[in-house]
Amino acid sequence: MFLKLTHNIATLPHYHPLYQLHLYELAPDIVSLSTLLAQTLIWFKFLACLVIILFAGTKLARYGDAIAEKTRLGRIWIGLVLLAGVTSAPELITGVSSAALVRLPDLALGTLFGSCMFNLTIIALLDILHPRTPVLSEVRLQHIASAGMGILLIAIAGGSIFAGERLSGLALGWVGVPSIIILIVYLVAMWVMFRFERNQAVQHPEAIPSQYERVPIRTVWFKFALAAIAVIGAGIWLSFVGDEIASIYTWSSSFVGSLFLAISTSMPELAVCVAALRLGAIDMAVADILGANMLDVAHLFTVDLFYSQGPILSSVSSVHLVTAGVVMAMSLLVIIGCRFRQKRKTFIIISWYSPVLIGLYILGAYALFKGIGLG
Repeated sequence: MFLKLTHNIATLPHYHPLYQLHLYELAPDIVSLSTLLAQTLIWFKFLACLVIILFAGTKLARYGDAIAEKTRLGRIWIGLVLLAGVTSAPELITGVSSAALVRLPDLALGTLFGSCMFNLTIIALLDILHPRTPVLSEVRLQHIASAGMGILLIAIAGGSIFAGERLSGLALGWVGVPSIIILIVYLVAMWVMFRFERNQAVQHPEAIPSQYERVPIRTVWFKFALAAIAVIGAGIWLSFVGDEIASIYTWSSSFVGSLFLAISTSMPELAVCVAALRLGAIDMAVADILGANMLDVAHLFTVDLFYSQGPILSSVSSVHLVTAGVVMAMSLLVIIGCRFRQKRKTFIIISWYSPVLIGLYILGAYALFKGIGLG
């Protein structure tokens, strides 16, 4: 009996060990189908976020314009602080989660700096959409101060990155002193700009058409808050969706932070600025971009606060100096465009500075891809 059983086992077909592993694997068609479904679902969520941001961002711009009219604070101040505070919230959440949860300081800084770079590219889009005259020729000169302050803030951050570990001991606890300086400079700048805008509103009232007389101020604030919650919620969701896309396609963390996640988290700025342009509130649109850039750099303090491994600006790759340099160059172009006003566009539908802004963004993206994406 035993010999017969042994003979039967010995005569069973034997497979190569590698072939035996394939017996337990899923069919290639099933694997590819599940991967395709996962990719389709993630892009569907990405599209859903964009739709929500587009709809809520349009409402946010309209109610922000109504607040500017009713409070007499002016469109520049509303865009510089109120709209910028809402539209830059996704960058803050993404930066904090990157630093505190996954402990990737390069991803956190890449998101903030990359968002600044993309925000300035939005001005080129606004210039294309604005008929006849260059968009920066239609805005007030006060934007020069905002752009200049943005250059100063990111220069402080870039200098700290350049110094690297030499400034690692210059900290209060684990928060770097340069991050604290950036926050203080930002708050002082906002206070000075607020006083200036308030005095300007008294001496030279901004000519805003009375479009919202019949709407109570409480209703405007309530609807603005609802639109803000929708924009912030969808923007935060979009940042997590972008992180899922990065995981599926195995992209480099810093490269994704500087480009893909930065573009994703800048969708609120894009939607609000285009909506403001259609309302004729060009000052509010440009102020939102420049205000969001200043706030993105000021967010370094909060991100540094949640990154307990030491000063964050001393812990990141020097390749972020590329982004900082590009942002400063793009901000300088905005200053030149505001200061030297042209009556007509240089290339029929686009002003001279718009292709330069786009070219600088592409140059920064390429440099980051070569320095981080492949490094």
